[in-house]
Amino acid sequence: MSKVTEEEIVKEEAAITAAEAVEAPVVLQGNKARAEKIEYQKRGGFKYGCYRFVKRTFDILASGLFLIVFSWLYLILAIIVKCSDGGPVFYKHKRVGKNGKEIYIAKFRSMRKNADDLEHMLTPEQLEQYKREYKIDNDPRVTKVGAVLRKLSLDELPNIWSIFKGDISVIGPRPLMREEAIEKYGEDVDKLLSVRPGMIGWWAANGRSNTTYESGERQKLELYYVDHCSIWLDIKIIFKTIISVFKREGAK
Repeated sequence: MSKVTEEEIVKEEAAITAAEAVEAPVVLQGNKARAEKIEYQKRGGFKYGCYRFVKRTFDILASGLFLIVFSWLYLILAIIVKCSDGGPVFYKHKRVGKNGKEIYIAKFRSMRKNADDLEHMLTPEQLEQYKREYKIDNDPRVTKVGAVLRKLSLDELPNIWSIFKGDISVIGPRPLMREEAIEKYGEDVDKLLSVRPGMIGWWAANGRSNTTYESGERQKLELYYVDHCSIWLDIKIIFKTIISVFKREGAK
């Protein structure tokens, strides 16, 4: 009788252990799911609301005035790009905007036609760098005209229209592809997307091509702006960007 009882006890203990082993991952998965639902707490308050109002007003007035005053420059650049190889004047790329909204960013085309065909345009080493950093040193797809436009940041002038529409701001984190944002920012992606992306920003003003995803410096700079954005920081970014353009630093 005692032998049967001991066997039953052993079986019962084994069954309990097995049940716990099965349930444990379920509990972990549940905790993980709850953790994933925790969203970044956006900044709020009267002071931050005033800052956003002033910033949006500045975006509308500055971009509208710029489009009117420099319409002649847009025409000249459009003719130059078109005559360089007969391809399209503008290049539009899908990006993710504030709160995950899908937006399209237009630039004066600086690359050869069919530049999106990465497998045929790039060497294996260049393709690997693109997958890692979403940019390439000495990109072979860039045309001679495009290289000049990029060096002077003239390729980004069509972004002014996106600022006027409200898709992006003059100042903010760089607008990214959705998969790029998720891969590179991970659990901080909601934080990054809590503000409107910008034509220029803290990362671009502090080295741009010299600060990479791989080192983690690019993420730190972009997230720093989200946490500290203010009128005074925006003014500082504008002046740092102007200086960088004249010194021809960071842009590739």
